[in-house]
Amino acid sequence: MFETFANFFVFEILKLEPSQFSASLEFFVADALKIAILMLVVIFAISFVRTFLPTDKLEKLFRKSKFGIAYFLAAILGAVTPFCSCSSIPLFLGFLEANAPVGVAFAFLATSPLVNEVVFAVMVGKFGWRIAGIYAASGIILGVVAGILIEKIWGRRPIELVKKGENVFGTQSNLPTEFAGRMKYSANRALAIFGKMWWILLIGVAIGAAIHGFIPAEFFLKILGESSKIWGVPLAVILGIPIYARSASIVPIIFALTVKGLPLGTALALMMSAAGLSLPEAIMLKRIIPLKLLVLFFGIVATGIILIGFGFNFVG
Repeated sequence: MFETFANFFVFEILKLEPSQFSASLEFFVADALKIAILMLVVIFAISFVRTFLPTDKLEKLFRKSKFGIAYFLAAILGAVTPFCSCSSIPLFLGFLEANAPVGVAFAFLATSPLVNEVVFAVMVGKFGWRIAGIYAASGIILGVVAGILIEKIWGRRPIELVKKGENVFGTQSNLPTEFAGRMKYSANRALAIFGKMWWILLIGVAIGAAIHGFIPAEFFLKILGESSKIWGVPLAVILGIPIYARSASIVPIIFALTVKGLPLGTALALMMSAAGLSLPEAIMLKRIIPLKLLVLFFGIVATGIILIGFGFNFVG
C-alpha cells in the first residue's frame, strides 16, 4: 500500500523520470508514511496498557521478587519506555536511589535504548514481524543476562553515586483511571512522542533513502568486511560506539545496508552499539557510577551484542 502510493506520488504526480534520485525519493515517501503510522499506533497501544500498571508499587516488587523476576520486569520496563541511552539515565538513577538491586537497575539500562515500542514499530515496517520479534526478545534477554552478571560480579554492595539524580518514578495517581481518560492520555502521549521524534525519524529515513539510491554497497561492505561474518560483527560494535543515535532513527539506515548486501547480524550489531553503547552515555555514567562498574557494563553489553550479531548471521 505505502509502496504503491509512493510510486504514484513520485512518477505520476511529480512526473519524475526513473533515476537514482527518484528511486531514493520513492523509498523515502513509502518508508516515512509506513513508519509514522506504525509508530503512532504502537505507542498509543503501549501507552494505554501502561495506564493499568501500578508504578507506585513497582519499586517494592523489584526488591522483593525472587527467581530473577525482578530482572525480567526491569528489562520489560526498559522495553516499554522510548528512551535513548542518555535519557534512560534519570530512571536508572531512580532505581538506584530506590535501593533496587544493582543488577535490576542495569537490566533496565541495558534494555531501554535497544528495545521499545518505537523501535519495534519501525522494525516491523522495515524487516517484518519475525525479525522484529526476535530482535526485541534478544534485547530483553540481553538486559536480563547483563543485570544478573553485573550483580554476580559486582556483588550486592551499594553504589556510591558520584552525582545524585532526582527520583523520576511516576505514581499510579498521576495516570487516568477512566476509559475516556486512558484513551486521551494514550493519544496525547503518542502525539507528544511523535512530535519530538518525527524529525529524527525523517533524517534516518532520508539517510536510508540516500544509501538506497546513491551510495554504493561496497563503501560499507569494505569497512565492515563483505566476506567476513565473524570479524564484521565486533568491528560493527566498535564503529557504532561513536555514533550516538536512537535505534528507531537508524533502523532505515540499517535496512538499506542489508538490502545492499551487509549481513543482517552485522548491521544489527552496528545499530545496537550506536543506540546502547554511546560515548555521551559513557560520559554521563562516568559522573554517576565508578569507572570499574562502567567498564563492566559496557563490556558485558558489547559481548552480548556481538553474540546476537553472530546469531543473526549464522542462525537467522
